[in-house]
This record gives sequence, C-alpha cells and structure tokens, in this order.
Amino acid sequence: MNGINLSDIASLENLIDRSGKIAITAHMRPDGDAVGSCSALYHCLKEMGKSPVIVLPDASPGYLGFVTDSIGSGDILDFDSCRPEAERAVAGSDLIFCLDYNAFHRTGQMEEVLSLSRAKKVLIDHHLNPDRTMFDLTFSEILVSSTAELLFHILLSMARYASDAGKLPAEAALALMTGMTTDTNNFANSVYPSTLRMASSLLEAGVDRDCIVGHLYQEYREGRIRLVGELLSENLKITDDGVAYMILDRETMDRYGLQEGETEGFVNIPLSIGRVRMSCFFKEDQDRIRVSLRSKKGISANRCAAIYFHGGGHEQAAGGRLAVPDDVKSIDEVAAYAEKATHEFMNDIQKDKCTGF
Repeated sequence: MNGINLSDIASLENLIDRSGKIAITAHMRPDGDAVGSCSALYHCLKEMGKSPVIVLPDASPGYLGFVTDSIGSGDILDFDSCRPEAERAVAGSDLIFCLDYNAFHRTGQMEEVLSLSRAKKVLIDHHLNPDRTMFDLTFSEILVSSTAELLFHILLSMARYASDAGKLPAEAALALMTGMTTDTNNFANSVYPSTLRMASSLLEAGVDRDCIVGHLYQEYREGRIRLVGELLSENLKITDDGVAYMILDRETMDRYGLQEGETEGFVNIPLSIGRVRMSCFFKEDQDRIRVSLRSKKGISANRCAAIYFHGGGHEQAAGGRLAVPDDVKSIDEVAAYAEKATHEFMNDIQKDKCTGF
C-alpha cells in the first residue's frame, strides 16, 4: 500500500474535531467490508466523544449481526425502511464519511440527499476511479484488500492511536478484521503485505479471529447449503472459453427462503475448478439482474463488467447488472447473453457493448 499523506490525516483530525453531527454512509446492499468499516469508524468516533450515526441504503445483512449488535439503538438506520429519519440524519450532518464506494450513484436512493448536502464529505475507498470532485477529502487506494484495511491504516496514522492497534476500541478492531476477512474471501484473494500486517496487529491486540470465522462461515442456514448443492449440480455451466456461470431466479430463491446476503461467496466456488478462468453469478432482482464476476490472474473481471454489465470493481473481482427489459427481456435470456458476452470478451473481441442476438 502506498503511504498515507500525513497532511491529509491532519485535515481529517481537524474535520472531526470541528464537527458536531457526523454521518457514516456506505453503498447499496452493504457487504461485510462496508458494514465492518462503518461499524469500526462509528466506535472510534464514539470514543472521541462524538455522536455518529450510520446511514445505509439498505439494511445490514443478518449474518453481520455480531458486528452491528454493539451499535447503539437508533444509531444505525437504513434508508429503505426508515427514510425520513435517514434523510434527516444525512441532511443535518456537519461531516459525512463515504465508505466503500467511489461515487454517490452507488448509494442508490441516497444519491440525491448526499449530493444536496452541504456537509464536508470524506471518501475512504479502495475501488477504481473515485469521483474526487464530490469529496472534500479523499483517501483512495486500490492496492489494499478492502476499505476496512485502508481505514485501519488511516486510524493508526492518527495521533490518538499512534500506530498501536491495541489502542483501538475492541468493537472497532473486531469490525475491521471482519471487513477485511470478507473482502479477501478469508485470505483467498486481494491479499497484500499490508493486509497481513493488519491481521497480525489486530490478533496481537486481542481480536478473536476464530470467533469471526465461526460467525461468517459456520452459521449458515441449512437452506443456503442445499441451494448451493442445487446450483452446482443442476445450474452450473462451463463454456469452452473457461467461463463458469450460474443463474439464480426469484422462484428458486423463494423456494429456499433465501435472505439478503446469503449468496455472498457463491461466485467464488467455480474458480476451484482447474479449467475455469472466470466465474459469473447472475441473480434476479426486480427490474434488473445482479451480476458478480470473479477471475483468475490474467483475466480482468473489472474490464468484462465495464464492457458488458454496466459495472466495474477490481481487476479480479467486479460486479454489475443487466437491465430488464433493455439488456435482456427476462431471466430466461441471461444464459444466451452471458455466453455471447463472455465468448467475445475471452476471445478479445473489442466492443463497447454487447447488443442483440
């Protein structure tokens, strides 16, 4: 990871000192990194004597309850179910932290209220191409595992913590380790020397990683595991180009009682197959198909997402969407679209957009 500018740290400390009301925000459908980062910053700000509130576009997934349970009642709001309170929290803030997203449109319905806010805005993010014009202070670094890792290094650069992870609130340390663990798929990808230094420091500070792993990977519902079995046995397809894809429709999700966040990690499973070079996971969601892409070294999931799926992300981990009916008329057309798009991409056919069949 590149060094953190100490003048930016001084500016950050000054912004926090001068701010009365602080909001902490993240992207739509927050994952472990988003929730972990927001929770960690919340606890640090509370320790500084501030009264922060976390405002998420959607509710935090249930499997991350062990992280969010330590947040005060009323201090975590989701825009989807309590919009008036969430709007007031954002609009009334002096300082807004924008974690794990690079532009306001990634917050969905929150985009307008964030854009209109006159509060100072601080970006802390690890995605490509941040919209720097929208933020007063930007911490953007792509050579880190996660926003949680970037936040960890920022916090330890502050005078209050003085490079000592043991000085972090225990709840913040746990949340940071959780965010980094989920975004690396439990150290399976996007791991840098700085990532391991972070993990070592947090373990020395007393974080119980076994507890985190237990909550994240050993408390699944039986229905989730049985769904994985069905997808792998009946749904998984592998093309001649080495692209694996799975398609999850609404009817199947309802049949298994799938909950938000429970498909996390599905896209990674086919990469364990030797001949698979890229994995695609498609999930039906109202007026769109949500797309997750993962790839092995040498294949750019980010570029594929940008060209064919209105998305982007990291070099080997990206996401996007297909609009219904603009890109595909229904979930039934996704397989054909996926095979045509990935065949073009894997064979390096340069196109700005995949259209028509």
